[in-house]
Amino acid sequence: MAHFAELDDNNVVKRVIVVANKDTSDAHGTEVESIGVAFCQKLLGGNWKQTSYNGNIRKNYAGVGYTYDASIDAFVPPKPYPSWVLNSSTAQWEAPVPMPSDGGMYSWDEATQSWIPSTGNPTV
Repeated sequence: MAHFAELDDNNVVKRVIVVANKDTSDAHGTEVESIGVAFCQKLLGGNWKQTSYNGNIRKNYAGVGYTYDASIDAFVPPKPYPSWVLNSSTAQWEAPVPMPSDGGMYSWDEATQSWIPSTGNPTV
């Protein structure tokens, strides 16, 4: 099974669907993205890109609200805070200050742009 993400006019993921191997494979049984894209377009119309759970295709599994960034050929999650910057190698957002690595739980405080100790689940 292969997964394909439908993009809107701004390259934001609208939905992700599962497509059977027979609908993504060439005559030799090799998965080919363009075959899967053509199948999705014929069935549903729209603009489609392949994605994968393990991140082997386009760095991150596409989710609704993610954006496809063609310059790094990756699905990028929504930006969690205005001060965070995109790591183009991983297509993940990173805080301007690394989270402490002492094993404690921390939450990001955008007002002070710092990590504050947390008593509950960390929020990133």
